[in-house]
Amino acid sequence: MHLLDKYIIKKYLSTFFVMILLFIPIGILVDMAEKIDKFKEKEVPFIELVNYYFDFTLYFSNMLFPIFLFLAVIWFTSKLANNTEVIAILSSGISFTRFLRPYILAAGLIAGIAFFGGMFVVPKSNEGFNAFNYKYITKNKAQETTELYKQINDNEFIYVSNYNPVRKRATNFSLEHFDGNQLVAKLTANTLRWVDRDSTFRLSSMVKRTFEGDKELLEKASRKDTLFDFKIEELSPVTYKAETLNFSELNAFIKKEKQSGSKLINTHLLVRHKRWSLPMSAFVLTIIAVAMSSFKRRGGMGVNLAFGITLGFLYIFFDKIFGVLVLKANFNAMVAAWLPLVLFSLLAIYLLNHAKR
Repeated sequence: MHLLDKYIIKKYLSTFFVMILLFIPIGILVDMAEKIDKFKEKEVPFIELVNYYFDFTLYFSNMLFPIFLFLAVIWFTSKLANNTEVIAILSSGISFTRFLRPYILAAGLIAGIAFFGGMFVVPKSNEGFNAFNYKYITKNKAQETTELYKQINDNEFIYVSNYNPVRKRATNFSLEHFDGNQLVAKLTANTLRWVDRDSTFRLSSMVKRTFEGDKELLEKASRKDTLFDFKIEELSPVTYKAETLNFSELNAFIKKEKQSGSKLINTHLLVRHKRWSLPMSAFVLTIIAVAMSSFKRRGGMGVNLAFGITLGFLYIFFDKIFGVLVLKANFNAMVAAWLPLVLFSLLAIYLLNHAKR
């Protein structure tokens, strides 16, 4: 590897990781200042706070690493430009594309780390982070608990009007069994409850109707213990379930949620798409940052950083806006995940061509 490549890659990586180490304590302090009253009110145990802020660190780093990367590249490239090092490099006969190569290599390394972390490490932290927030901070429900309808296999559909995840109890339960398009059996019960001790479902006021041609067989029981082809937790998984699953688990979960007709399937698909699009942003933002800051400007490094902060938060803003559209307006998950990256890619192409000239 050329000496220039090693120099730029070293500067890129060291500045990026220093930027993360500087901003993480700030993020923790801001979050703590915002939530300190609730910590006191709920008397949160110290060990849970320690675990929460460990999970918060990984969650925060994964969510905002594009901004850290963007600012890091602008920072050290602006220093190179102000010291006329970039002019010296390009005057030696090296093309701007060749000058960009070590940046792309470093971005590839960070994208690889972000991809592996997002697929296999961060999901576990997301579980702890979200569980803590729903337990102590937010007043929103972590699960949908009313009017639940799911397909549990190729032939059976279930419905409950209300579900209590703490007591593992559902009311107004019904199960319909179809043969093709024909209803062959229907089971209803006032309540459905999971009995941990016996690992069975307990039905109360059960009525089962079985249809055989023109005949209808009726079975009633005040209480009946039985087994079904689903787990009680599958009635209503937590809304952030997809964020807590690794690569293979997420694919299996989405496949099952599609088959069951989940209302949250679009949100789950958005999580999967963003695990691919977020690492790719490292390349796009690196090109934009280099194209913006590789030449001296009136106002110096401050102007470049101002542009960088504005564009970085604009990227996060678009990302969040489209995420809300998916959640609230059933917007296409793939478009929501990739459109901000496409828009910034067009900007990167424009700025790169301008920088070459």
